[in-house]
Amino acid sequence: VTGVQTCALPISRGLAAALALNAGSMGVANATGGHGHGHGQSKPKIKNVIYLLGDGMGRTHVTAARERYYGADGKLNMEKFPAVGQVSTYAVQQASGQPGDADFAPNYVTDSASAATAWSSGVKTYNAALGVDAKGNVVPTIMEYAKLAGLRTGNVSTAEITDATPAGQMSHALLRGCQGPTYSDAACQNPALTGGANLPTTDVRVTPIADQIARNNTADVILGGGLSRFDAADESALEANGYDVLGSPTSQTVATKSDLAGASSKKVFALFNKGNMTIEKYKRENPASVQAQEPTVAEMTKKAIDLLKKGNSRGFYLQVEGALIDKRSHANDAAQTLEEMKAFDEAVKVAYDFAKKDGHTLVIVTADHECAGFNIIEKGTFTNAEATTPPANADSGNPANNSTPSRPAGGTKDPVRSSGIINGAGSGDPANFAPATFRTPDDPAGVVDGTPEASLWLTYLSGNHTGADVPVFAYGPDSDELEGSIDNTDLFGIVGGALKIVH
Repeated sequence: VTGVQTCALPISRGLAAALALNAGSMGVANATGGHGHGHGQSKPKIKNVIYLLGDGMGRTHVTAARERYYGADGKLNMEKFPAVGQVSTYAVQQASGQPGDADFAPNYVTDSASAATAWSSGVKTYNAALGVDAKGNVVPTIMEYAKLAGLRTGNVSTAEITDATPAGQMSHALLRGCQGPTYSDAACQNPALTGGANLPTTDVRVTPIADQIARNNTADVILGGGLSRFDAADESALEANGYDVLGSPTSQTVATKSDLAGASSKKVFALFNKGNMTIEKYKRENPASVQAQEPTVAEMTKKAIDLLKKGNSRGFYLQVEGALIDKRSHANDAAQTLEEMKAFDEAVKVAYDFAKKDGHTLVIVTADHECAGFNIIEKGTFTNAEATTPPANADSGNPANNSTPSRPAGGTKDPVRSSGIINGAGSGDPANFAPATFRTPDDPAGVVDGTPEASLWLTYLSGNHTGADVPVFAYGPDSDELEGSIDNTDLFGIVGGALKIVH
């Protein structure tokens, strides 16, 4: 196989093999991209890192959620953190080298898989790749290093646990779609990278992600969605590895928040939906539904911390994903996006409260990428998507400022494309491009969502990811490492250095 590591990695030996094969070749010691760890003598020792990831959460997502729920002068919990920075998120093309290599070829808009690999393994890779570099070589993850060093580990997500962000810590796959439970060449093999050849099914990189998670013991506590990705053989493997399995992959019986509340084992596997977990807006509006029995991301975060800290002197590494921010931004549904932002921020508060009491915990809150070009527009205005033509770009006072092609007249609203506020008068029109409007605490009494009087006007640029830098907030020892501008690969070295598991 041209340019690709070809040794088979049986699942039972996936962790040890990945570490042994790549720890030296990936340049672990230099993975921080120039950011030192800054361990001063006066700083408390870091025992735990809680890494919270708002999938698709751009700067505007943060601003909009703050204004929606707390007003112009309010703050989200993440905005109360003392350290604030920004993270570049670009990926690379398939078969590319790393930045600085002669064959480096960037891709300016990442997906969740390549972003997850960047922070979990410290390397740039191609979109759809998990735990492998852009040439297909297995790269170990921070969670694997943490487990090897004797730390307790946890992975929480409101998506399927086999989805890109959680899977990026616990698996190695040429294609993120190789989730399980059945094997598919189209979903798992990548002959364009492997010289036209299919890899043997004993190779970890073409083994379904669910099979890897059930067998490699990378995370001690696994909470999220995606039960349909696991089968009876996976349940047997989990139980053989000492997990308390809540619900059942064999019978496809999902776990509930009551099941979670009663869990006390050191190793817990609990999936609360056959697919992605349910949005908070639906659960709030349907309190008697089966879906309302799913825990919130804050409840899962609290339980994960409680389980991981129990009888644990070495410390823990916990990753928490608020996944539905991204999925509802793809759908251009601002109302659902905002509620998922609030739910994720409540999980941030759980971590923040724990870290303030503990004194030895670094909390990092960031995103993998921005999704859909979420924007706040001026009240009463309209977007280009609603217009008959784009804005005028001719300056009659100085013709040197005119653009080519010239548009001397500005656009007006197209009644076909803008049939009223999308969550108000135009809510029945599926082709409507208009903004959604929301009341804020600063609005007068009586103002409601979906009206022209509501002060927060939100719109989307597209249905896909963007290449915008994303915010990062940090609290605790070494939080100053996150200030300023960093790259997503720097997070690998910062977290690994803080836990003293990467040097």
